[in-house]
Amino acid sequence: MSGTLCIDGIAVPFSDGQTIIEAARTAGVYIPYLCHRPGYAPYGSCKLCTVKVNGRTNTACTLPAADGQTVISNSPDLQHDRQRITQMLFVEGNHFCPSCEKSGNCQLQAVAYHQNMLDNHYPHFYAQRELDASHPDILIDHDRCIFCNLCVRASKEKDGKEVFGIAGRGIHKRLIVNSPTGKLKDSDISVDDEAAHVCPTGAILVKRSAYLAPIGERIYDHHPISEVACERAVLEAGAATGYPSCDQTKLPQNGGPDSHYAATMPPAPDIKHGR
Repeated sequence: MSGTLCIDGIAVPFSDGQTIIEAARTAGVYIPYLCHRPGYAPYGSCKLCTVKVNGRTNTACTLPAADGQTVISNSPDLQHDRQRITQMLFVEGNHFCPSCEKSGNCQLQAVAYHQNMLDNHYPHFYAQRELDASHPDILIDHDRCIFCNLCVRASKEKDGKEVFGIAGRGIHKRLIVNSPTGKLKDSDISVDDEAAHVCPTGAILVKRSAYLAPIGERIYDHHPISEVACERAVLEAGAATGYPSCDQTKLPQNGGPDSHYAATMPPAPDIKHGR
């Protein structure tokens, strides 16, 4: 089954099995996320991709696309909530971007720029968490973990090892290593495992690789995350930018109370090809 849905006034086609966020990415329409990763099962933990679908709140990474949906992503209320979520992630851990090895390649940092985050808003927790550098090739800086569960899911679903897990609740939540000592060196993780490379922050790093790409020449140094996140999906799908408005396609309108935003929403990002 395939069809068309409306995202912020843009008519977006989708294929059978696609979620709203994947349909949006393929069409070059960016919806922020941190816990989502193409090719992984939907998870929906970070809530950054929260949208209004026919007037109801849903996470775009878990809700299947359906013909005639009216999706609002860029309303002032949703943008405000995303900024607050991002600010909470920054204060809950210790994220000092200027001195972080992941700066310029960090999705959390890039999302903060996208959300125009100019301060932390909330008081810092100043968390004190251990750094595990016991493994010869990989280290974990627990201060930077945002509990997206990507490493947990990668190790289980892609590597078949279950090296990582999440324990505790609330402020006591923590990333744990499945080994006799709880240390990375005593686990069976390998530098070639997908779990060693999926972290959207600087929590899991491969040693001796931090500055192979100099500061100023990294992914998000010159291209915003809204462009980077969509470009690959657009190129893979062979899709073009400039999708028609929902009015032009005569899309069935099942809009809820937020559907009045659709006529004033900005167009999809201008994805530049060939770079």
